[in-house]
Formats: sequence, structure tokens, C-alpha cells
Amino acid sequence: MLEDFKKFALRGNVVDMAVGFTVGVAFAAIARSLVDDLLMPPISLLTGRVDFVNRFWVLRDGTAGAPPYPTLDAAREAGAVTVNWGLFVNNLLTFLLIAMAIFLLVRAVNRLEERMEERFGQEKPVPGEPSDKKCSFCLSTIPYKAVRCPQCTSQLQPAGAGG
Repeated sequence: MLEDFKKFALRGNVVDMAVGFTVGVAFAAIARSLVDDLLMPPISLLTGRVDFVNRFWVLRDGTAGAPPYPTLDAAREAGAVTVNWGLFVNNLLTFLLIAMAIFLLVRAVNRLEERMEERFGQEKPVPGEPSDKKCSFCLSTIPYKAVRCPQCTSQLQPAGAGG
């Protein structure tokens, strides 16, 4: 079982996923700060100094203190049951910012790839033509137009020449 776990943990895609997760957590912290520290204060001013973090509905009064509760923390300390819609608004804005940033990043990468293909003349695959094939000697998967296998270095027939 330990050997299987070692194989799983050392696969390239697991390492890539771990790096992506780590970067995602850091990016989420930046997005959270953007919402809490930069966006919400001006929105609060526009809406009459409403602090969205402390916007909540009390469903049941707390046992340790009587309402009204000036802050969400005070309501929680009193043991009140609340619907924290202000926190939801903050989290929704954070999610939308992260989603927009990822969309813009993916869009920029796709456009960069297109420009690189145009500039350096990389061929786009012909519709209906396979993108890869198997080496007839070592059976590894290689690009369809390859004439030499990068794994076993065997000389191969050119694409479309019967092989």
C-alpha cells in the first residue's frame, strides 16, 4: 500500500495539482483582501456607511445577551442564531472576482498560444488526421508526424506512408 501511495503522490499531475492548489489559496487571499479592503469600503460609503460584514438577521435571540446586537461578533457571543447575509455578499464578490481573473488568465493564455502558432508557423492538425500514433517498436505514444521515436530512437515511416 505504501508503494502504491508513493507512485500516486509522485505522479506529475498530482504535483501539478498541489502547485495549483497552493497558488489558488494564495490568490484567494489576495481576492479576499481586494473585496474586504478595497471594494467594500467604497460600497459601504455609497450605501450610507453600511458595513456588510455586520449585516445579519437575528432568527433567535441569544441567551447571554439581549438584542439589538451592534455587530455579528456580539450576536455570536450572545449565542444568537443569525443569517449572515453580509458575509455572503462578501464571499459572492470574492468568488466573482476569482472567476473573472481565471477567465481572463485562460483567455490570455489561449490568445498567446494562437499568436505563437501564427508567428512561428506551427501547424494546426488537419481535421480527421490523428494527433498521435504508437511506435511500432516500443509501443509508446508519439506525435503522428514523427519520423523517429523519442523513446527508443527507432526510425519510423513518415505519416501517411502506411504506418
